[in-house]
Amino acid sequence: MQRLLLKSTSAKLLAVRRVTQDNQGKKTPGVDGIAMLEPQERQATVADLHLDRDPQPVRRIWIPKPGTEEKRPLGIPTIRDRCVQALVKQALEPQWEARFEPNSYGFRPGRSCHDAIESIYQHICHKSKYALDADIKKCFDRIDHQALLNKLDTIPTIRRVVKKWLKAGIMEDLELSHPEKGTPQGGVISPLLANIALHGMEEAVHQVKKGKGDPHLVRYADDFVILHEDLQVIERCQEAVRAFLTPMGLELKPEKTKITHTLQEHEGCVGFDFLGYTVRQFPVGKHQSGKSQKGTPLGFKTFIKPSKTKVKSHLDDLGRVIRSLHAAPQEELVDALNPKIQGWALYYRNSVAKRVYSDVDHQVYEKLRCWAHRRHPRKGSTWRGKRYWRSRGNAQWVFGTDKKSLLRHDRTKIIRHVKVRGAKTPFDGDWLYWSSRMGTYPGVGILMGRLLKRQGGRCVQCGHYFLPGQDLLERHHKDRDHKNNKGSNLELVHRHCHDAVHGAPAEGRPAEFP
Repeated sequence: MQRLLLKSTSAKLLAVRRVTQDNQGKKTPGVDGIAMLEPQERQATVADLHLDRDPQPVRRIWIPKPGTEEKRPLGIPTIRDRCVQALVKQALEPQWEARFEPNSYGFRPGRSCHDAIESIYQHICHKSKYALDADIKKCFDRIDHQALLNKLDTIPTIRRVVKKWLKAGIMEDLELSHPEKGTPQGGVISPLLANIALHGMEEAVHQVKKGKGDPHLVRYADDFVILHEDLQVIERCQEAVRAFLTPMGLELKPEKTKITHTLQEHEGCVGFDFLGYTVRQFPVGKHQSGKSQKGTPLGFKTFIKPSKTKVKSHLDDLGRVIRSLHAAPQEELVDALNPKIQGWALYYRNSVAKRVYSDVDHQVYEKLRCWAHRRHPRKGSTWRGKRYWRSRGNAQWVFGTDKKSLLRHDRTKIIRHVKVRGAKTPFDGDWLYWSSRMGTYPGVGILMGRLLKRQGGRCVQCGHYFLPGQDLLERHHKDRDHKNNKGSNLELVHRHCHDAVHGAPAEGRPAEFP
């Protein structure tokens, strides 16, 4: 089946479309300098997708790590090599999705950070536990090539082409190097190869037992947490993980690896941060205490909320936007802030975030008040308030104009996330389960959720199901009026379908293939 798929014209068309039309990095060039392809060039690329051609070196660029002064290396392949990687990924990913462990959530279709957080909550909400919070040191850069190739367990054709990608080399400042380890972070297939390299960690942890149940591992890419009520079991799990990583050429990062407890102080700290959340339990009275499955008070309550580091970085980001637009019209400032506010609030809406949202809104108000004072230093606060703030129903002092208003974090409704079921994967054919899940995904707005449910998880243009984690969705206005955002005027379509609709011959351009 993998051989048939690699030769399939439909699979090649789909691979080229995902790289050149759907991917957010479609305008990023490789070492050949080619950034975008016209429709005719995309058709030529489909005909030129041969696995026996040697790939070109990747172009290395450095991007800053959020919240630190360090930089992360990215290796950008050429567009043709990215298309070949997307084709091979279509053949290799279903095989490994059927094998991957149930508590691996990073870079997998249909799974997200919120599933990992909900898995942690389910295992500590009834009992306090010790936690090993760990990170793998330079995971993508240190994976042993031979160990990874031996672990692929696939047909020789795919194994040969993967080996070529690993040995293709890295071009940085006109200097070509050939590292003996690592898979360049930035390729289409790199996250899948990293997951394959780390597959088996959960099984290695489960081998450590001490009569009180198996330790629970939650992994998101190279970050993971191990939970158990016995400290000795956690320490043995740490050694088991080290032994598992050694054959792959990997090791734990000491400065980001620590053992803590969710309720009591251990080694000077309580709780832990994971994926931007702070996980911690607090002792409370019997009337506010959480309850066991039998209904007896536990004496503590579990809180998972946005971490202080992420709150500070979000406020710093909003502050930079406000300062940079100190002379811009108010509507332009609102348009720049609203996507950042909405995206951040939707990400954390499955946690205990109401108080955090209110605090952040107050800080944003103070920044905007300084923004207004800088524009009109000789006017009074009452005049500036009437000039830049409006009354909207029960909400007083809403920053905006008569046409546009600034969104508030605390207006985001808190919704409990439903964790993905067991080892479910979008390749298992259960589309009823997956299409119904998409309407309640964290990060999916209320309007988009309603449209998904109304359309049954399908695109109204091509009739195909939206693939979780793979397809990009866009809202199409039926009457072409982007100011008419009524639900009856909107429908969800694939990005490539949206491009085809607006690129029809009636618009003066040749129609693109769907």
